[in-house]
Amino acid sequence: MSSVVRSLIRVDPRKSVAKDSLISVLQLGTLDYATALRLQQRLVELRKEARISDVLLLLEHTSVITLGRNAEAANVIASAELLTQRGVEVFECDRGGDVTFHGPGQLVAYPIFDLRGFPSAAEKRKTLGVVEYVRRLEEVLIRTCADFGIPASRISGLTGVWASPTLSSRAKQDDSRVGAGAQEAKIAAIGVHISRGVTSHGFALNVNTDLDYFNLIIPCGITSKPVTSMAKELGKQLSLQQVAHSISRNFGVVFHSQMLWLESLDSLLGTNLGVPMRLPSELRKLHKDKKEDTFWV
Repeated sequence: MSSVVRSLIRVDPRKSVAKDSLISVLQLGTLDYATALRLQQRLVELRKEARISDVLLLLEHTSVITLGRNAEAANVIASAELLTQRGVEVFECDRGGDVTFHGPGQLVAYPIFDLRGFPSAAEKRKTLGVVEYVRRLEEVLIRTCADFGIPASRISGLTGVWASPTLSSRAKQDDSRVGAGAQEAKIAAIGVHISRGVTSHGFALNVNTDLDYFNLIIPCGITSKPVTSMAKELGKQLSLQQVAHSISRNFGVVFHSQMLWLESLDSLLGTNLGVPMRLPSELRKLHKDKKEDTFWV
């Protein structure tokens, strides 16, 4: 185990690390939802035990519809037959929020953070609470969109980040959203889970996402506003790698942390902590293996 990893494992989550905070970043390629969920759950356990430091997972999912704790099943409007035909899985999970879609071209961020290590800006709190944490995630997304020339903002009473049609390619292509009748479109969804101060789940930013998949659901249970992507706003496809680096950089700014990009889970965990130790492509193959002991080291 390297000295860097040993130093990460020794982190005490009870201490404030605002000035010298270190967030490790792992970009895992494309993972099916079940595999990514199990990985998150194991990393959360390790973070609670202070055996790893805060880590940000960046990845894409194969096509999947997820239902949060507050989801209405009726918001999945496609039939089971159509979902099968489109190759879309359906999962219930313990994040907040309603129904959303994940798939290729969408960049998903799963922060596994101990919020007790991040001081709060609120006078009555010492460390981050759930509302302030979600606001910071929104700020990361707003800054990331701005890096690519996309004006985005919050909407009072709604969670997530919304792109303005003003001066966007979407506005120029769709006259119904220009002028007085123009409305914001959701470009990123947020749904989190916090257990004993440690976060999981996170946000999904539509980069090059095929937005037709959102017609299978009522996204987040909201019928009054459309969904968009960075590609639609700009009228061109973007490099997911460039967007990933922008997200990482903005996490560093918003959470006052240094960002350390790691090449693999091995770099974070070593080889004996009971989590998947394969490359992303192998993770997907192992998930289909009936022998679970071949998946968990």
